[in-house]
Amino acid sequence: MPPSNLQAALEALLFSSDQPLPLSLLAESLDAPPDAVAQALHEFEAELTARGAGVQLREIAGGHLLVTAPEHAEWVGRLLRGKKRMRLSRAALETMAIIAYKQPVTKSEVEAIRGVDSSAVLGTLLERNLVTIRGRSKVVGRPLLYGTTQEFLGYFGLRDLSELPRPEELRALVAAREPEQLDMMEIEAPAGALEHVTLAELQVVAQVGSDLPFSSDMPHDVEPMAPDDVEDAVAEELGQPSDHPAD
Repeated sequence: MPPSNLQAALEALLFSSDQPLPLSLLAESLDAPPDAVAQALHEFEAELTARGAGVQLREIAGGHLLVTAPEHAEWVGRLLRGKKRMRLSRAALETMAIIAYKQPVTKSEVEAIRGVDSSAVLGTLLERNLVTIRGRSKVVGRPLLYGTTQEFLGYFGLRDLSELPRPEELRALVAAREPEQLDMMEIEAPAGALEHVTLAELQVVAQVGSDLPFSSDMPHDVEPMAPDDVEDAVAEELGQPSDHPAD
């Protein structure tokens, strides 16, 4: 049966997790109907906002997560100064931005845009589960197609791919990080999107995003792959032994 105080139990679950928790998982864990949990989430979010709490309830990457309120990020940063968040190289950020804005995309297309071999960078992004293989293109050679993952959404604080800032929004976000321009720019990107990304990272994404036409279309005729085949393809790209040997 559900807990007697659903909102308090919900708060405990959210507090204990460092990953976004989907509504279905919360409902299952609390033995409560999804609509009741959704209502409790809404009330909890409103309560945090009303009392100006130091944390916010955000919907990120298909789940719900407690995050630091932006106005208190400086103090948390001081506390955690000794702990480093995973950071990506400029090459990795460039590659990930291209994949995010052009997905599904082949390695050769990424390399044509970057102008350099991207095998090692793609391997790093696959290993960190920020990109994955979405299938094969039906063009000659059936090259692998790459796309972003839920972890990518979490890294950039996005609810879904529709929250990817457009080029003009990226430029505004970069400008807004400059103190002297804070009062001059109107940020149109979704609230919270890319808020915890460093200025250096944001500048790379903005530069790549500005050079690419914004598109959520799928230019490739995609040939889907079974989950086991995707795992094998990722393992092959990383030079790892397959967990599914051929018969």
